[in-house]
Amino acid sequence: MRALISVWDKTGVVDFATRLSGLGWEIVSSGGTAAALAEAAVPVLAVEDVTGSPEMLDGRVKTLHPRIHGGILADRSKPAHLASLAEHGIAAIDLVVCNLYPFRSDPGPELIDIGGPAMVRAAAKNHGDDGGGVGVVVDPADYEAVLEELAESGATGESGAGGLSAATRRRLARAAFAHTAAYDAAIVNWLDKPAAGDAAGVAGAGESPEPAPLPPTVHLALERVDECRYGENPHHLGARYRPVGEPTWWDHAYQHSGLALSYLNYFDADAAWRIVHDLGEAEGSSAVVIVKHANPCGAAAGDDLADVYQRAYDCDARSAFGGIVAFNKIVDLDTVERIEAAAQADLIIAPGYEDGVVERLQAKRRNTRVLEGPRPDEAGVSLRQINGGWLVQSPHTFASAPEDWQVVTQRKPTASELADARFAWRVCGHVMSNAIVLARDRTAWGIGAGQQNRVESGQLAAAKADGRAAGGACASDAFYPFGDGVEAAAEAGVAVVVQPGGALRDDDVIARANELGLAMLFTGERQFRH
Repeated sequence: MRALISVWDKTGVVDFATRLSGLGWEIVSSGGTAAALAEAAVPVLAVEDVTGSPEMLDGRVKTLHPRIHGGILADRSKPAHLASLAEHGIAAIDLVVCNLYPFRSDPGPELIDIGGPAMVRAAAKNHGDDGGGVGVVVDPADYEAVLEELAESGATGESGAGGLSAATRRRLARAAFAHTAAYDAAIVNWLDKPAAGDAAGVAGAGESPEPAPLPPTVHLALERVDECRYGENPHHLGARYRPVGEPTWWDHAYQHSGLALSYLNYFDADAAWRIVHDLGEAEGSSAVVIVKHANPCGAAAGDDLADVYQRAYDCDARSAFGGIVAFNKIVDLDTVERIEAAAQADLIIAPGYEDGVVERLQAKRRNTRVLEGPRPDEAGVSLRQINGGWLVQSPHTFASAPEDWQVVTQRKPTASELADARFAWRVCGHVMSNAIVLARDRTAWGIGAGQQNRVESGQLAAAKADGRAAGGACASDAFYPFGDGVEAAAEAGVAVVVQPGGALRDDDVIARANELGLAMLFTGERQFRH
């Protein structure tokens, strides 16, 4: 029996080859792998001794040869194929062990593997469902199981050539094609990134960058890394996947205590984590966001974290029960006292905790999931599945700067009103449409989300604010089509309204704002989220 071993990741390969040789296998190898095996005194036959051709072009060509690929691809169930092997003096290869150049570590042409994927795909193609298939191993984690099966069956066992069962060869072939598919996806995604000096995404001073054009194709290669406690509901299965070989901030997050995460815990915690960092950076201060069903039900910013948490919780204490609480600063003992006095949270996430905080949370909130994590990753393109396909868009951003907003009413906002408008707009951009946010003193006292019309969202926000936003700001994620929305804002007692503008009846809406004594700002951008 003959095995071809050619790997970049040499984890465990010497032990694997040693034991394989001990089972009576002949080992063919190339380049650095052959050198490593020879140094460990493993009997090895160099690829060039099989092909009769030296490596060339700085190693770009070494295994691309009929004596290699003929040995891998021959269908042992076909007499004509066996006759061809005999005619050309080619020995069959029963096992291919190969992993590829680490393209993701330093993307570039020299780390685009050619011979490796060709060997892997050839072996996987010829895995066969009968007794003559080829085995292929691309993951060192499979070495032990393969060796155990080979030892149990013997080199000429009834399971087939090499002693691997048809089920094992099929499983390994699937892993092999997944390996090369993910590799090709990584190369395509690299080629899709703007080249140095490309004008896409470059902006001048004071300008927002233009989004890079969406690619003609999108290639997803995902690996399962976590099982969810359950999906959206207990009768659903759920799992977290990530791009193959590309750890995300979730992979560096640590759960101190609490129940295992469900699908919705991941979804809502991810939303809360992104929002709290965006809000904290925009305000240049501590921030706390409480999320329920992917929508913030409380949001606040300020200098004292305990006070910020209290205001975020007081925004909507009823909805905060069972919610996700996100902090952009290390949680201190003063803050945990406020948490202990508040309603049960389903999950708390922060960049860290002072000594003693986690223990107190564990004692008082046994089921609450307490997570610690690094900053969220930079957002990529957004994908959403629809029946039979996908919708793709550039990542969510705030395109306009507050200094570029247009005052369209007779009354101009004061400095404090403008600060409230900036805060309200930032929160509003993270709320599901139709979205209305009433804010004052860096606190979102009223959030209306997801209603089918803007007036009812405003009424809901006003009811939640209960007068606490009086003198503050009202933000709307899209234009007001009629003056009734502005009237609802005035009834809530706000002093300034911030909205995109662009309605057919903008003049009527502005006139109504003037009649009500409101200041109004047009941002020039819509912030719908669905």
